[in-house]
Amino acid sequence: MELTRRHTQRLRQMYRSAGWPCQDVLEADLLAAGLLQRVVGDDGRESLRVTDAGIAAISAGAARNRQALSAHEALVRAVAEALARQGRLVWRGLALRAALAADSPSNQALTIEPSASSATTTQADQTDWCADEGAPPPPAGTRWQLACPDVFSVRHTSVEAYLQPEVHEIKVSRADLLADLKRPHKRAAYLELAGACWYVLGPDARSRPIGDVSEVPPECGVLLWDGQRLQLARPAPKRAVDRLPFAVWMALARATPSVPPESPQGSL
Repeated sequence: MELTRRHTQRLRQMYRSAGWPCQDVLEADLLAAGLLQRVVGDDGRESLRVTDAGIAAISAGAARNRQALSAHEALVRAVAEALARQGRLVWRGLALRAALAADSPSNQALTIEPSASSATTTQADQTDWCADEGAPPPPAGTRWQLACPDVFSVRHTSVEAYLQPEVHEIKVSRADLLADLKRPHKRAAYLELAGACWYVLGPDARSRPIGDVSEVPPECGVLLWDGQRLQLARPAPKRAVDRLPFAVWMALARATPSVPPESPQGSL
């Protein structure tokens, strides 16, 4: 039996918990594969325990996750260094808030409830927004969306209108790519924060791109990574960004830009 992510998650849950039966299909699959076993206690109650084979499966799944994370981090670093060599200021691992208009298709498609990462504008939010040196507050009903771009960059310039902010979203797994493409609100947040949004697609085990250019929405550009260099597959549509939101400026000020290894500033 080929283990899916849900199977591995259930195994981890059983390994951490007392292992009370759920009696669902996932549990039946794991029992049939010998990864779980039934244990009857002195009181006659039945519980489940992870077998040695199940522990080996958990370990193998963790190794695959570490490998995928390592490949993702390597490509993030490669993209950041390529942008820095172009003279751009680059940040990694930012957490930014984007204001999605209430009438945007991506906002209307949202089915999640307001939370820490996505909430509807209140009067307090509008008051805070006005701290942006007189910038007009977002309209009522605006939804705030947390955006965590893999790579965020701007041009190295002192003229705000020439910053040309860009977001690069890195994908090294086809499953991750397909899951991301089902989240229009995530792309809408990136496009709200930047003048251009790119998807960077890594290769699969056979050195083929993990996705086709046609699968990526037309509002985003596509770059392909062959393990050595980035190749342009489709340019990203660009829009003018006259000014960055005040909250983005503050996030950039608190974070440290990435510096390419060959830069003389890297040793300071």
